[in-house]
Amino acid sequence: MTIQDERQLEDLMSQPGPGDIQVMTDLEGDLLILGVGGKMGPSLARRAKRANPARRVMAVSRFSSPGLREALESDGIETHSAELMDAAALARLPEAPNVIFMAGRKFGSTGAEWLTWAMNTYLPGMVAERYRHSRIVAFSSGNVYPLVPVKSGGATEATPPEPVGEYAQSVLGRERMFQHFSCIYGTPVTLLRLNYAIDLRYGVLLDVGRKVFERRPVDLRMGHANVIWQGDANSICLRAFAICQSPPAIVNVTGPETVSIRWAAERFGACFGIEPVFEGVEADTALLNNASRCHRLFGYPSVTLEQMIEWTAEWIRGGGPTLNKPTHFETRDGRF
Repeated sequence: MTIQDERQLEDLMSQPGPGDIQVMTDLEGDLLILGVGGKMGPSLARRAKRANPARRVMAVSRFSSPGLREALESDGIETHSAELMDAAALARLPEAPNVIFMAGRKFGSTGAEWLTWAMNTYLPGMVAERYRHSRIVAFSSGNVYPLVPVKSGGATEATPPEPVGEYAQSVLGRERMFQHFSCIYGTPVTLLRLNYAIDLRYGVLLDVGRKVFERRPVDLRMGHANVIWQGDANSICLRAFAICQSPPAIVNVTGPETVSIRWAAERFGACFGIEPVFEGVEADTALLNNASRCHRLFGYPSVTLEQMIEWTAEWIRGGGPTLNKPTHFETRDGRF
């Protein structure tokens, strides 16, 4: 299958599987998604609505991207425009027994660390208190872990957090806020430590593939990474309501492979008929997640690494649009 355009891409990423349909059938009450305007939010909202059209799905964002609000509403999703950092605006949002928290800040953190901490730590505390009577699934990041040996198989949920840099520290702060309010109010919560979701318009594979296609050097300093298809990550998010608990459940979310960046570049090179150019040397450590527990709970991702590379190569070759937001996955000092 070739993905021809963004419409087909969005349709594919929001196509619910049996597990999504089951959870959206069994879930009691409405679903509220906070921070829907990011990379993953729109397809997640659509997946939830398509899984059970009778379920009320509400999406909250500033809606600064033209046309997003109208597009979601045309798909039957109820939208609310709000600045979540405004306590009064947060208080006015509708009640919901099921809440997904997606808001956060990463890029641009260096030089505006204060805003990153506010968005990633203070805001989660506000939300955790506002929706203390709900079930909450909140996105975190694998960045809370230290760099681990490549041969280790990746950090597990038992690996003590050791975040590198202020962005990662603030994400751990996000987790601590949800943990705090979960413990004092008994709020059932699941924290998803994700890295890295792949959308053909964004992601590690796009970053590597574009460099190969444009004959630019591929940086090997962070020589290995984990990836997962965005649709699979969103499916896990919905199904994670089933494991919400207090204190919060923690789940690493990514694919099963430790992906060699050199190998991925060579695979793109074979697709394009281009010899990749490399710079730097692979380190013995990398930011890596071990998602074995996730796969035991929810099964293996439906889209394989090879399929993601093939789709991404076709997208690049065909001049498909991108979000023009490099992941900076090669960063080793935590400065974004």
